[in-house]
Amino acid sequence: MDHFFIIYMLIASIDFISAFDFNSINLPRDHLKYYFNTFTKIGEDCLNDESCRFKKEVGKTGCWGYENDCKEDKAYSKPSCSGDHKGWVKNKKDQINTFYTQADFGYIREHEKEMSVMCEPLFKEDSSLECSKYLRFCRGRNIMINFTDLADRKEPLRYKMDVLKDGQIGGYCTFYEDRLKDECTHISPLQSWGPEMRYFKRLDKRPIVSGDCDIVVEKPTFIMKIDATVNMYHHFCDFFNLYMSQHLNLSQPDGFSTDVHILILESFTYFSHFASTFEAFTEHPIWDLKTFKGKTVCFRNVVFPLLPRMIFGLYYNTPIIWGCEKSGVFHAFSKHILHRLKIPEKKRKTTRIRITLLSRNTDYRNILNENELIDALESEIVYFKKQLEVVRNTDLFIGIRGAGLTHLLFLPDWAVVFELYNCEDENCYLDLARLRGIKYITWQDKSKLEQQDEGKHPDGGAHAKFTNYKFDVDEFMRLISNAEEYITSHKKFKKLLKKLENMKKNSNHDEL
Repeated sequence: MDHFFIIYMLIASIDFISAFDFNSINLPRDHLKYYFNTFTKIGEDCLNDESCRFKKEVGKTGCWGYENDCKEDKAYSKPSCSGDHKGWVKNKKDQINTFYTQADFGYIREHEKEMSVMCEPLFKEDSSLECSKYLRFCRGRNIMINFTDLADRKEPLRYKMDVLKDGQIGGYCTFYEDRLKDECTHISPLQSWGPEMRYFKRLDKRPIVSGDCDIVVEKPTFIMKIDATVNMYHHFCDFFNLYMSQHLNLSQPDGFSTDVHILILESFTYFSHFASTFEAFTEHPIWDLKTFKGKTVCFRNVVFPLLPRMIFGLYYNTPIIWGCEKSGVFHAFSKHILHRLKIPEKKRKTTRIRITLLSRNTDYRNILNENELIDALESEIVYFKKQLEVVRNTDLFIGIRGAGLTHLLFLPDWAVVFELYNCEDENCYLDLARLRGIKYITWQDKSKLEQQDEGKHPDGGAHAKFTNYKFDVDEFMRLISNAEEYITSHKKFKKLLKKLENMKKNSNHDEL
């Protein structure tokens, strides 16, 4: 099968500064027009500044999709809703609007509409706090947080709802206490900021001006509560919600700046195999509660971002309407991360389909005849540090049900993700593929796969996720061929091959 090539992968709000540095606009080129249309003054300054290298991007029409004056035909993207909505709504227009609100930039627009002032300032040095519904997102200025009690706490702090006590977070302002209390209904560690904000109190004096702070953090700070860092699916829910929170907080030109701090609200030193993703958001070391234990800390600008396990959140617990796909915000997130991490997009030298097989090195959901499947293709091994680069340059991504399939977020638009078997969890990666806007296929004919045993859940009972599988090679190759047909007929892939063909013609012409 000389038309296939497989890679075998082993899993092991901010004050404006007048002298603006245009080189700090570190965004994908396709995103620049949205940025300059948000900050038109920066665009004007760019045109008048010889050092600005983005002049060609200024003046192009386009908007993200959550702005009040953003017209549908100018938005970042429009959902594709060619399928049946299965009775969710009355018509196609409602189907598109529902998906856009549930799973696209419309989700950010809805949170913007929900923002409510909880702590209102009168003067510049006063404090401020505003939050969205259920306290799922908050941002503030001149906020004091008292971490002095942490010096006496010996137990590890993670997913705790008593990190703070009454009065240990607050500000000098007009405090609408009843308004805040009314939103404290989602009291759960990763669902809202209710466990912390319920203790907010009005202070008798301005904390920074009065010198009541042991430490004053001048740079903007994102305080995060994160999900499981060992699991790519769950940890990337943290990163995705942090990216959406940047948009939700995009009130100043340096809203995407990496000159910000990140404080994780737990006492464990942060570690993850996916830690490099934070480089897309900050150029500084990650803080944890040990950084400030025993101290009273004041934050000039602080953001409490969207959380990974919100009720009706986006990415996790997302109730996606049937028949729709291609979320613009997921597409933008993918491009943003690949750009910020400098993941190269390699030039093609052949027209062969590039396939990546995700191999699990775990107790369960291993492919028992993996070598047999690989032998039907051509392969080489790539280890962890190159995975994201591999995925960006993959056309067909294959793996059995597991968190590693989250790599699909970074596939090209024409790609296919082939979940070999979903282990009776049908929607998890199907929905993620729909949101990213790529083709999803999975094994359908159970008579052509062998289950090692019934699978035993750690809590007892049979479970399809806790065993291993063997797959029929002929059926495997039939599905591969179906995927190849989709890829080669995709208009963006055809455009890529046309470009490659023209390059070859020009090269041959130069040789002559």
